[in-house]
Amino acid sequence: MLKRTPLFECHQQLGGKLVEFGGWEMPVQYTSITDEHQVVRKHAGLFDISHMGEVLVSGAGAAEFLNRTLTNDVTKLTPGLGQYTLMCRETGGVMDDLYLYQLAPLEYLLIINASRIDVDVAWLQERWAAFPAAGTVELRDVSAETGAVALQGPRAAAFIGDVFPGPANGGTLVARVTELRKNQIARWEFAGQPVRVARTGYTGEDGFEVVAPAGVIVAVWQKILAAGHPYCLQPAGLGARDTLRTEVCYPLYGHELDEQTTPIEAGLGFFVALDKGEFVGRAALAAQKAAGPARKCVAFKMTERSAPPRPQYAVWSTGPEAAAVGTVVSGTQSPSLGVGIGMAYVPAALARPGTAIAVEIRGKRAAAVVVPKPIYLRPVPQTPATV
Repeated sequence: MLKRTPLFECHQQLGGKLVEFGGWEMPVQYTSITDEHQVVRKHAGLFDISHMGEVLVSGAGAAEFLNRTLTNDVTKLTPGLGQYTLMCRETGGVMDDLYLYQLAPLEYLLIINASRIDVDVAWLQERWAAFPAAGTVELRDVSAETGAVALQGPRAAAFIGDVFPGPANGGTLVARVTELRKNQIARWEFAGQPVRVARTGYTGEDGFEVVAPAGVIVAVWQKILAAGHPYCLQPAGLGARDTLRTEVCYPLYGHELDEQTTPIEAGLGFFVALDKGEFVGRAALAAQKAAGPARKCVAFKMTERSAPPRPQYAVWSTGPEAAAVGTVVSGTQSPSLGVGIGMAYVPAALARPGTAIAVEIRGKRAAAVVVPKPIYLRPVPQTPATV
């Protein structure tokens, strides 16, 4: 039996095409993936992310426990600030990538991937049981009682203040929601319930995430849609979320990341604080960084007309001794650029931007080139010429 978010009936009413995703029945699209993608790039889109997991970690030992369990440096956080981080095995393989927010001096919120909730919670409990000061830390999986939505796009800031008016009463104490900066989180009241709004994003656009009790998330969704209607806001599904994040090279667990892949190989070494002290996987990651990874996750563009590249397609080197050297982990037709794009793992020697490669598509090799990340850069507004 597939799980459903509190917004399931809303998706049905809006004509969403529902598919299985990580054990959940979720909307892949409402109109079309391309249309929803372009709406997010030009205006704003609203995504249901209630399938993702939420774990509260609190207590006097919470910061030390999290710093021993996650790769990033938790001590850099202050109340109202978040960071991208990863949870690894001793081998360096990634258990999950996640966002960590400090809500208050002794309280943290972990946002984890929907397909990893059970695995992550079990792993956190195992690490907690082994933590010397376990009595000073409380773990609470609040996924089942929590809903969340993501409002993304350049016009999102124009109307979110109509949904959450006035100053914040917790977290980053801003006078209005649009004063939140990247990676900040704050608390407002909505229908008498505490609701947290973060400014993070997974599309390459400006945007806000709202984490609320499951009982009010439908009202949050409806109020955001009403407030955003004059600004061309549309609901958007998992299909557009995937094309948007692929264009800006944000990883997705199960594609760029898994338990056999390290953050160093994935190009996420910036989020691994080797200098903070011991944490799970540190020795393996330090050794790999020192030696250099044998393979790397690269971005690529197709350079000739072809069907779109897809995950699990083989990547080939070029030249007289061409051979299968890697695998596509994310691939799509870019709605913004009009070409096939993707990410793939290849030998480190082939990871330099400008390197010619080929992707095997339907039994034929199509030419491609390794490009810098992100693949898509938001256009810089042109300044009118002056005379």
